Amino acid sequence: MRILVTGGAGYIGSVITEELVRDGQDVVVIDNLSKGYRAAVQDGAVFVQEDLRNGESLRRLLIEHKIEAVIHMAAYSLVGESMTKPREYYRNNVEVSLSLLNAMCDCGVNRIVFSSTAATYGEPDKQPIEENDPANSTNPYGETKHAFERALHWYSEAYGIRYTALRYFNAAGATDTCGEYHVPESHLIPSVLQVALGKRPQAEVFGDDYPTRDGTCVRDYVHVVDLARAHILALQTPGSYNQSYNLGCGGEGYSVRQVIELARKITGHPIPERVTPRRPGDPPVLIASSEKIRAEMGWIPAYQDLSIMIESSWDWLRAHPNGY
Repeated sequence: MRILVTGGAGYIGSVITEELVRDGQDVVVIDNLSKGYRAAVQDGAVFVQEDLRNGESLRRLLIEHKIEAVIHMAAYSLVGESMTKPREYYRNNVEVSLSLLNAMCDCGVNRIVFSSTAATYGEPDKQPIEENDPANSTNPYGETKHAFERALHWYSEAYGIRYTALRYFNAAGATDTCGEYHVPESHLIPSVLQVALGKRPQAEVFGDDYPTRDGTCVRDYVHVVDLARAHILALQTPGSYNQSYNLGCGGEGYSVRQVIELARKITGHPIPERVTPRRPGDPPVLIASSEKIRAEMGWIPAYQDLSIMIESSWDWLRAHPNGY
């Protein structure tokens, strides 16, 4: 297939591109590099530096490259930031995404796999979370992702867009060439590993008074390669049309303190920690039920042990201490 990956210079998008190229697909990456890195884009993919809000350029790209499907990764994705900058999140995650969708309609491209999030659920009444549980996001990040999911539904009804929304939980891990690097870094695992690397004085624990087993937030983690394979499976599975799927490993999840302790064992570094106030919008527990995608697409995570995820991230970070 001829596939466009938006945000393909970012963390997850670069791994998806890597896997698509390995599979022999024709891949075009579009990214404005506001968050991503040119060096993260896999050799063998065509790279276009452009902003998705430029509708004319986007339509020209879709036509010139004869794009057949889109994997839409481009978005702002920080919960805490979304609480203080909702305007930017609505502009980038909703308005810009609609620009992409309108260009697809105009150019006859009717297949899209959308990078959604578990943040759409907010603070659910039960765990693990299933796809038919209510969407009650507690932050603008989750709210904007759900808003675009609803737009996909109505564009499907009116214009024949065939979409798959993948609501994933916490991405982790790395490949040999692609890893997680943000400036500034706010995600837990790379932040903790930066302490072991000597780039931070301590790990930050945002609240230790949650109603969880050790007072810190509990999350479901999934390896970035397993996420990438799920996107590719969705493209290959007609039965996934106009559906939403959770992506996680399930189980009991891992608390912030458990993640830090695993990182200590893997790196051999003491990794001091400091408790700070809760971040607004952070639910206490988010754990996925991924039974739907397992049953309907045969998706089985290959790297379910969090130790494997942290080890691969540590290997990548040591090889790329200054990122890309």
